[in-house]
Amino acid sequence: MPPRSKVEQLPKAIKQWLDAQLVDGSFAGYELLEQEVNTRLREAGAGFTIGKSSIHRYGSGFEDKLKSLKLVSEQAKAMIDGSPDEEDAVSQALIRMTQEKLFNVVLDLQVDPEKLNLASVTRAIADLSRASITNKKYAAEVKTRAQSAAEAISQVVKKAGLSGEAIDQIRREILGIAG
Repeated sequence: MPPRSKVEQLPKAIKQWLDAQLVDGSFAGYELLEQEVNTRLREAGAGFTIGKSSIHRYGSGFEDKLKSLKLVSEQAKAMIDGSPDEEDAVSQALIRMTQEKLFNVVLDLQVDPEKLNLASVTRAIADLSRASITNKKYAAEVKTRAQSAAEAISQVVKKAGLSGEAIDQIRREILGIAG
């Protein structure tokens, strides 16, 4: 197993600062980052310094992870936007994507499976599934209420003398059906 990255050994506050600077600086300016990190390390009495090559190696991996996360987020958004999801397809796709990404994390990033909290990830997937089911039940309830309202309004406007075509148009508007 390769030696642990010096960036991973940074005090928590300095590492958080570095992560933010990498993102804010579009993963550039490594010489300035090296100077600032080493100044912060001296002030913290850390007893070691870090080179720009170490920061760059860490930054490259971090940037790749960030790009991957953005891609997954964009894919999930596209799936949600492009699918009516009446069969809970988005939830199923999200579960599959999460499983795939988790698998890739374990393989590609050489994450120690003992340090990865699979129970938390599994619990999050289960929570997402329950939330999806709850949303489907709510959507079905809203649809039922809209249908009842459309029927009640149809009866009222029919008694008021509106034409069948006008009643159908009102019904389509209430139910959100394109006419």
